[in-house]
Amino acid sequence: MAGEGRLSAPIPLGALRPPRNPISRALLDKVLGRIIAAAGLVFGLQALPDMIRQVDDMQLAWAWVIGLAMFGGFLALVVASLVQRGVTTVEAFVAVAYLIALVTWPLAVDDPSRIQSGVPWLWYLCTVATASAASAFSTWIASGYLFVAPAVYGFIRLTPSGGAVSPQRATLDSVYAILLGGAVLILVVILRQAAANVDQAQATAVARYSEAIREHATELERVEVDAIVHDSVLTTFIQAARAWSPDERDLSTNMARNAMSHLSAAASTTPFDESDTTLASMADRVEAAVADLGVPVEVRRRGLDDQGIPSTAAEALYSAAMQALVNSSQHAGEGPGVDRWVEVRHDGDGLTTVEVGDTGKGFEPASVPTERLGVRVSIHERLNNAGGLATIESAPGRGTVVRLRWPVDQAPAGVPSIEGPSGEAVASGPTGPSTPSEPSGRPA
Repeated sequence: MAGEGRLSAPIPLGALRPPRNPISRALLDKVLGRIIAAAGLVFGLQALPDMIRQVDDMQLAWAWVIGLAMFGGFLALVVASLVQRGVTTVEAFVAVAYLIALVTWPLAVDDPSRIQSGVPWLWYLCTVATASAASAFSTWIASGYLFVAPAVYGFIRLTPSGGAVSPQRATLDSVYAILLGGAVLILVVILRQAAANVDQAQATAVARYSEAIREHATELERVEVDAIVHDSVLTTFIQAARAWSPDERDLSTNMARNAMSHLSAAASTTPFDESDTTLASMADRVEAAVADLGVPVEVRRRGLDDQGIPSTAAEALYSAAMQALVNSSQHAGEGPGVDRWVEVRHDGDGLTTVEVGDTGKGFEPASVPTERLGVRVSIHERLNNAGGLATIESAPGRGTVVRLRWPVDQAPAGVPSIEGPSGEAVASGPTGPSTPSEPSGRPA
């Protein structure tokens, strides 16, 4: 065909990598729980030798209860962080158990008046306890725990059961624990705030995307209704008004049945139908519709085989082709020199083309009024919404060819697309019987 172009074969894409999960509150809590569990094991192993050495000076019952509570809590935290169940509960237990151990330390020593040598083994677990509190409790409670636990430890260090150190040493130990725990608390709060912002942004994006989808669906339905009204209802009314002979009345009756069928189908389908059909099935529909058109039309098939096509694209191609045929039957004229055809073909590069042509009167595409829906809505917008493109070649006295291509996002090379007054992409130029054109005459 004159001016016919061909798209280059699509470049195959490699396997797409799944998107990485963005930071979220759930992911942060998961990672934080595992970090605290690992830290509990490390610091617990560091405190274990001192606990064994100091247990002889402690009441045996207290030593067993506190030891099992702390080290059992760390082991439980490891299991909970791995199975992702009860992490917050175990963290809260570790924080509370540590604070109880600090408060009862002087009462658990066999001889509180005797100065103990070395640092109480609970000292090594202070940061783990404050980190557990930061993760398990709210910011305000965790902040209070941050100051209470080191203050209690500093007070114990002043007593003989804690080593009877100087106030300066006890203060330094407390401040050190506060600074280290404060850094952990600040980090947890900042990360949680960032994760909350990400979660909120994601929720907002999903809500806006859902709204955009609804608006897009509404627009698609509007275009579909406009096209059906023009293709079927208005055309049926026009044909009925002109029906004087029995054949014309039969044609009007068939067109009315088709109009009701189109309206019923539009009510039962959605603009996001993801089912598939075949090109051969679409061509069968075209051939069946041509039989009821009332004018002779040659139907051609090339390379269809069992090629599949999405139902939305097939419906758009079929409906646009039928509108082009209706235009041709109404405006191209009749006589021995007027031929009409429909060609459905599938090229090796994956491009599906439906060509509707005649050798009739032809028309000037740029002169189509803006308010006419036939070309702009029924053909061009319908194909564009389905991911295709409609081009028109026509000139007065030279016939008309409409080419419907799918999938395509731009005019093929060699077809000079222009923008008509009604917004449709058209390719204007003289054509003849050897170069078929689109439904001629001025489209309705």
